[in-house]
Amino acid sequence: MLACSLFPAQQKPVQIAFLSDVHFQDLYGSFSDQGFKGITNPKTGKPTILRTMDSQLHSTRIFNENYFAFLKALDDIAAKGITIVAMPGDFSDDGQAYNIRGLHRILDQYYKKYGINFYLTTGNHDPVGPFRQEAGKDDFLGEDGNPLGIYSREYRGKANRKIITGDIAESGYLEILHELKDFGFYPKKENLFWSTPFSSGSVENYSYEQALANAGYDKRKYEVTKGFYVPDLSYVVEPVKGVWLLAIDGNIYIPKNLSENPGNPSNYKGAGIGYNNVLTHKKHLIDWVKRITSEAKRNGKTVIAFTHYPMIDFNDGATGEIKKLLGGKKWQLERVPDEEVAQAFAEAGLAVHFAGHMHINDTGIKKFKEKMLVNIQVPSLAAYLPAYKILTIQSPDRMEVTTEVLHDVPNFNELFPLYEKEYQALQKDKTKILWNKDILKTKSYRDFMLFHLKELVRLRMIPDDWPEDFIKKAGKISGEELLLLVQTKAQLKEKGIDAKAFRRWNVEDLLLDLYKFQSADELAKNDIPKERRKQYRLLEEVYANSRAEDPFIVQLKSVFKIFSQLSSGDPADHFEIDLEKQEIRRL
Repeated sequence: MLACSLFPAQQKPVQIAFLSDVHFQDLYGSFSDQGFKGITNPKTGKPTILRTMDSQLHSTRIFNENYFAFLKALDDIAAKGITIVAMPGDFSDDGQAYNIRGLHRILDQYYKKYGINFYLTTGNHDPVGPFRQEAGKDDFLGEDGNPLGIYSREYRGKANRKIITGDIAESGYLEILHELKDFGFYPKKENLFWSTPFSSGSVENYSYEQALANAGYDKRKYEVTKGFYVPDLSYVVEPVKGVWLLAIDGNIYIPKNLSENPGNPSNYKGAGIGYNNVLTHKKHLIDWVKRITSEAKRNGKTVIAFTHYPMIDFNDGATGEIKKLLGGKKWQLERVPDEEVAQAFAEAGLAVHFAGHMHINDTGIKKFKEKMLVNIQVPSLAAYLPAYKILTIQSPDRMEVTTEVLHDVPNFNELFPLYEKEYQALQKDKTKILWNKDILKTKSYRDFMLFHLKELVRLRMIPDDWPEDFIKKAGKISGEELLLLVQTKAQLKEKGIDAKAFRRWNVEDLLLDLYKFQSADELAKNDIPKERRKQYRLLEEVYANSRAEDPFIVQLKSVFKIFSQLSSGDPADHFEIDLEKQEIRRL
């Protein structure tokens, strides 16, 4: 009855695009307090403010090419006729003033040209802390190919050559709210409803004027710890009749020293851990969600929530095995939400939630008696696999989710001549491990991001995450040698297995493919040869059946178990959510 009353009056089902972890950095921006506009690109003649390729390949995100990917995604969304875009946090590269201004400019352009309404929520990079703080980066690219430091104060940073500008400081909530208030953080006259956790009144007595009065910075604070008040920019908005977008500010900034001045921006821990801290320091959010979902039910509204942080474990059941193999502080395990998080929000009435933060493609489902919560992880445009999500609401109980991968991005290779200059400069420093210059031969943005993952795994993930003894022993062991560690040649012959066919790849390939599945879920299959995937499945089986107690074989057994779990999770590409039957179906 609800479905009939809400949707037939509309010409088509409601569609919402989700763009997460854009990490926007304004390549062609400028500083308000000094004339530096970047270094000249010999290919375009344009001054460009960019970070080094070396810094990109040691980071879980790129800093530069995502600028072009962002524009491509927005063009795609406009071409599809979608006019609602939700951005679940990390919309900026650390909330610097020049980046926030550049983001505002682009969002405003697409609003004016295509009528796209943007609804933002904050991530741990916007803001980095609750209040503005001095900051800077050592790894911008200088004219001669060497790193250039850009800092908000002279005393900061270690680079020999510096640019000083207040626009590189990390904005706090106040600055972000002021610059981006038109994109969800404040009500608009055309919104049918808008409210915050601190608003009084209900949808029945809603007025734009009252909502506007409740939107101010000073009206949106809570006591995170006794005596320490910090902002909370959560809000709910009704952009089209019948649909409530619930933008939850999942940032929790906890003071380190309770004797410090509450206004000291450096006295707060980062928010990267996510929802586990909500249960202890931001409980009012759960009460608010319960109030909103109850009001929505009474008034026939469909609630779609989005936050920066996942509410459900995103490792497809592999977290325990990863912890056993690598330890509890590797693989970003501290960001995995406890099951109590999902239970609290499911019991509060939440059913569909979109998240970012992890730069991965994933779907998680948790059921608690008659309640079900679906957590959809939106990939980042700045990491492998670069993509965004589209939600199509067919009815309050039936929704479709599609994953839109960015393959070809115009101008993605525009900065390559500048990286050539960087590489030449790096070659003179014999203490540095060089990045692989072949990344500058990639022909598409998708291939560029796959190459980024490959270099990230080599330069950072393997050294940081994996036991040194395991990597030393594994070396470049081939697939055939892995097979022969747990099977004799006679056993293989009896099973009709051609061991020689396993020679085409080694442990390095296996670990890279493991990270592909962690990042892209089922879409990683497009980047792993079909024959090799069959060989992995066979190895998963023989290692699972092995009773060997050799520590190295036990480690490999864990690797294959993790691989199996990460490569066989819930649908994460194109699927339908059926809330009535409490299930999701692959489409």
